[in-house]
Amino acid sequence: MNAKPFDVVVLTEDRYVQLDRDNWYQAQIAREEDLVVEALAAQGLRVTRRSWADPDMDWTQCRCALFRSTWDYFDRFAEFSPWLDRVASQTRLFNDARLIRWNVDKRYLGDLQDKGVAIVPTRFVARGEAVSLAAIMDAQGWDEVVFKPVVSGAARLTYRVDRAALAAHEAVFARCVADEAMMVQAFEPAILSAGEISVIVIGGRTTHAIRKTPRAGDFRVQDDHGGTVHAYAPAADERLFAEAAVAACPVAPEYARVDFVRSARGALRLMELELVEPELFFRFDPPAAAVLAGVIAEKLR
Repeated sequence: MNAKPFDVVVLTEDRYVQLDRDNWYQAQIAREEDLVVEALAAQGLRVTRRSWADPDMDWTQCRCALFRSTWDYFDRFAEFSPWLDRVASQTRLFNDARLIRWNVDKRYLGDLQDKGVAIVPTRFVARGEAVSLAAIMDAQGWDEVVFKPVVSGAARLTYRVDRAALAAHEAVFARCVADEAMMVQAFEPAILSAGEISVIVIGGRTTHAIRKTPRAGDFRVQDDHGGTVHAYAPAADERLFAEAAVAACPVAPEYARVDFVRSARGALRLMELELVEPELFFRFDPPAAAVLAGVIAEKLR
C-alpha cells in the first residue's frame, strides 16, 4: 500500500491560506502557524496547510488533520457541520470530532458545571423561547449581563447590557432568540480591571498562559476588537482549575484553551473552554508548539 502523502494537514480557512505578512493580524497568524508547522516537521512528519473548505482536498490522503485557524466555521456552520461528519470518516481529527461537536455549542458549559466545574452564572435560552431579557435578569437577580449565541465566536452578536440599557436591547435579544439559541451570562466586572486569563493545556498539562484585557470603554478582550494580550504566569490554583476543566471533558483533548476570570472575591469562574480552533498563543511560548507536535506525533505512532 502506498503511503499517504501527508501526515498532518494544518487546517485554516479560505481567507488565511495565503497570508499577508505585511498585515499585523495576518502576520500574527503566520507566526503561530509557522511555529506549529515547524514543530511538526521537526518530529519527522510531512505537513501541509489547507482550508477546511478546500473543494480539491482528498482527506483520505492524510493521516490526520489539526484544527488551527478555522475561524469562519460558525459563520458557515451549515457547510461546516456536514463537512465535519464526512471528514471524520476519512481521516483522524485533532481534536476528536466528538469533542468538536460537543464544544461548538456552548451549552457544553452546563455539562461541565454538572461535573463540578465552576462557570460564570449562565442561563441558556432555546431558539424561539418566549422569554425577555428583563425576565431572565429579574429571575436570576442580575443587574448586568452579556448575551450571545451558543454557536459563535469572535464576539459575534455579543452584547453587554445593564438595567439602564435593558429597554434598548430587548428587541435585539428577541430577534436573536427568534433566529438561534442564545445564552445570557452574569457580567463579571473583573474583566474590566483584571482581564480574562487563558491557560493553554496540551496533553492534559498546562504549558503556558496569557492574560487578555479590553481596551478602555469596551468589554471584549479579543485583540481584533482592540484588546491587549499579555504574557502571564498562572498561579497554582489557576493551573489546577484549568486542568480540572479539561479533565471533565467527555473525551480527552490533545489541546485546550481554558478562559476564565477571577471574581472580586477571588473565585475562579470558567467563561469558555476552547477546543475547536483556539488561538494558542505560541508566540508567547514557542516551546509549547513542540509539546503539541510531540503529542500529535505520539498519537500517530
